[in-house]
Order: sequence, then structure tokens, then C-alpha cells
Amino acid sequence: MNKEEEGYNLTLTGILKFFIPSVIGIMIFMFPIPYLDGKFVTYLEGFTIPIAVIKDYIQGFFGDLLPMFVVISIMITLVGTLYTKIMKPSFILKNEFLDNLFNVSFFWTITRIIGAIFVLITYFKYGYEMIHSGNTGGLLLNDLMPVLLIVFFLAGVLLPLILDFGLLEFVGVILSRVMRPLFGLPGRSSVDCLTSWLGDGTIGVLLTNKQLESGFYTKREAAVIATSFSAVSITFCLVVISQVKLESYFIHMIGVVAVCGIACAFIVPRLMPLSKIENAYTKDNEDRDHETVPKGKTLFTYGLQKASQRAEKSPSLFSFLNDGLKNVLDMWIGVLPVVMAIGTFGLIIAEETPLFSYLGMPFIPFIELLNIPHAVEMSETIMVGFADMFLPTIIGSSIESDLTRFVIACLSVSQLIYMSEVGGLILATKIPVNFIQLLIIFLLRTIISLPIIAIFAHLIF
Repeated sequence: MNKEEEGYNLTLTGILKFFIPSVIGIMIFMFPIPYLDGKFVTYLEGFTIPIAVIKDYIQGFFGDLLPMFVVISIMITLVGTLYTKIMKPSFILKNEFLDNLFNVSFFWTITRIIGAIFVLITYFKYGYEMIHSGNTGGLLLNDLMPVLLIVFFLAGVLLPLILDFGLLEFVGVILSRVMRPLFGLPGRSSVDCLTSWLGDGTIGVLLTNKQLESGFYTKREAAVIATSFSAVSITFCLVVISQVKLESYFIHMIGVVAVCGIACAFIVPRLMPLSKIENAYTKDNEDRDHETVPKGKTLFTYGLQKASQRAEKSPSLFSFLNDGLKNVLDMWIGVLPVVMAIGTFGLIIAEETPLFSYLGMPFIPFIELLNIPHAVEMSETIMVGFADMFLPTIIGSSIESDLTRFVIACLSVSQLIYMSEVGGLILATKIPVNFIQLLIIFLLRTIISLPIIAIFAHLIF
């Protein structure tokens, strides 16, 4: 315990600052309400979460204007990026937030250019039909991207209720006794995992890389956390389940994905390639956490203390809104062009070539053994998830079986390693995992997760 913690006493103000925003955040993102198809129903008829209801209302209000908003967002991203790379303006380079938004690597600059070209061709329906057709770019721009635009806005503004008022600290302390025995990881890693799940997988990767460089994680611990716990966020889960028109099964999806995540996190690190990574620190750190609850405190009271301390440092209303809008811009600018570029490219390959059909063929007997309908169609969605998490649900959204679409949605999230974001970011960090190892981990997670998802899907549908 550091000096700040030793001198800290729990206060009603601190507890309320932690409790009230956290409960509101949980209610918005996780609490099921009996609402289906635009009206309130009974829980037996179906339910969804409040943020999904808000998303549907906004989508209905703006309607056909949303694709235009997507085009504007991606073009602003392109102009800002090219201006920064060519002119190198000091007002951007000296501003940490703007620099992170627009001063990206050569690879991501090219990706943004391709995304802008694809979105313009699709919006104006000019040029090659295979780019702007209703099964490729048109599907992305008119169906997926508007949902991303809205969900990113809501998540950016509202997720700080969960991230900034002590909930992560509280749950992190409570889970510290679980992480080492089950997963061989330090207790502090639970905070990274929760940050990914409640915030964004890329944030989890960046946190993990920072902990590795600071000497808090060994090379193996960092590799395990990045590839097993940098989970797809609740925000993305909502987008995925919406894409397959199964929003009323969102809570079921979260539960199934959580079970798969725990199973994969327990099994995959004990197999190659993760088991062979050196379990050594890259740097000495005298402040390395020894995970001991201070004498005289229970796990709950210590967790409550950490949460209250965090809540008392929480931002003012202005800072809360300012940080929220920054989160929105970060997701709009950082993610939308990438999804448009890689998503359109992946869909063109899926539509115009038999590549994903060939790659998915070995999985057909496995899928049939699990008694999942439309095995051939589903097999085409499995390997495409390595390129981008959204592609499986986009390709599989037209499959008639609710059960199959549910399996595809859960699997695309459980696979976790997709090169358009988390996988690409891992390769760009000091975390010691290469491309081939990421592909092997992706396949292992697929093989482990699919039977688990199938069992639950047959129970649900």
C-alpha cells in the first residue's frame, strides 16, 4: 500500500461518487429491459439493453442522412491525415490528441486513403460495381457504418460512467484472487481485461504494452493478456449482434462470449506458441505489484477504497463531456475508414472469389457434427474473421437460421484476433508475438469456442 492509500479514509461522498455513476453505467450498458421492435413487452417476449433502444431511436430519426454523415467523417479523416503528413502543422503535432488522430503510420495512411476512395465510389455509385454493390461497399455504407457511427457516439459519451468512476478498480481488486490461480497472471491484469471489455480492445493492448515496458508484466504475461484478454468491447458486441438482427439476444451473447473467453484464456496459454514465450521481464521495477491486500482490510473494503479514491479524482462535468467527445472522435476517425477499407476489400474477395469458401471447407464436417444449420454458408465466415471482426456477420447476415447467425456473431467476437485492429496493433507493439503465432492463436480460439457456442445456441434457440 502506498502513502496515499495509507492516509485515505472512506467517506460517504467518495462511495456515492463511485456508486451512482457506476450503477447508471451498468444500467445503460448491461441491464435488460422488456423492449422489442419499438415497443415495451413482457420479459417472456424478449428484452434488450437501454443503449440499443437509444441507438434504434437515433437511427430512425436521422434515417437516410446517416450514410452521408459517414462519408463526411471519413473525408475529414483523410484531409486531416494528408494535411498532417504533408504540411506537418505544429498546432497538430504539438497537440497530443490531434497528433494521435492524424499523425499515423504509412500503413494506416494508405488504409485511410483506400477507405475514402471506397466510400466515395459507394456513395455516388460511380465506377466498379463490385465496389459499390449492395453486397460489398453498399452493404457496409448503408447497413453497418451508420450503426457504428451511432454506437461509437453513445459509447464515447457514456462509457466514462463505467471507466472513470472506480468500477474497474473495484472489480480489479475483487478479481485479483482469481487471475493468478486460473490464468497465471498478476491481479492487476484484470483491470486491463475489464478495460478492453468495457472500453476497447485496442486500449487493453496499449495498456498491456505499457505494463510490459514498465516492468510490471513478463514477456509471456503480456503476450497472454494481449491475445487472450484484449476482448472485443461491449460496444462492438452490440454492433455485431445488431448486424445479424438479434439485438434481443444481446445478454445471451455476452454470457456465451464470456464463457468462451474464460475457456480460451485457461487453455490457449498452456499450448504453443504462448507456452514457449520467455517468462522474463524486460525491465526491473521496484514498484512491481505483489498483490497483497493490506493488513486489516478485506478484499471488498480494499476494492471499495480503491474505487472511492478513483471516483474522488473523477472529472468535472465539463471534463467528462470533453473527454467523451474526444473518445467519439477517436473512434470515428480511427475506426470508420479502416472498417470501410478492409471491410469492402474482404467482401469483394468473398463475393468475387472462392477464397473463403476454400478456407472454410475443413470446418464443414466440424460444423455439421455440432448440428448447426447451413454448415456450408457458415464455414465461409470462419476464416474471414482473421481479417476483420465485422466481416463474418456481414457475410452471414442473410442466413435464415437465427441459431446459425447467433453462432457466427458469438464466434466472430470470441476469435478476438483480427488484423484490422487488435492483431495489427499487437504486431506494432513490443509484445513478443509474430503474425504466424497470431494466426495459430486465432485457429485455437476458433476450435475451442465453436463447440461451446453451439451448445449454448441449441439451448437458447
